[in-house]
Amino acid sequence: MRAVVTRVSRASVSIGGETVGKIDRGFLVLLGVGPKDTEEQAARLADKVCGLRVFEDENGKMNLNLASVGGELLIISQFTLYADLKSRRPGFSGAAGPELAQPLYERFIAECVSRGFHTEHGSFGADMQVESVNDGPVTLVFDTDLV
Repeated sequence: MRAVVTRVSRASVSIGGETVGKIDRGFLVLLGVGPKDTEEQAARLADKVCGLRVFEDENGKMNLNLASVGGELLIISQFTLYADLKSRRPGFSGAAGPELAQPLYERFIAECVSRGFHTEHGSFGADMQVESVNDGPVTLVFDTDLV
């Protein structure tokens, strides 16, 4: 699995002009699923993201996690994180098909919810418009094949 995690002051996702998810302070998570990914990886990645200490403490140091600041999550499926960029026209055959990707995307969401976080999300496979106000900016990339 691959995730691009951005610390935001707010973020939202709309489908067909209707807002279907929005958060205030927290993380916007763009989540891609690869063909060899597992439920265990989804749980492990959720644990890492939810425990990530990138919010500033009273000394201005990135030392606080999502729970410490009452943060929220907006999770968006993003198969393009598995793009093959060897040519000018990206290929997406490296991404998992929907039969694997959707259940693992939903598992990741469920893992975040089970940790007590307010979690919003887009709709798997939909054409979505995502807006965010990046905070910092702080953006981190996770790849479960490398961690």
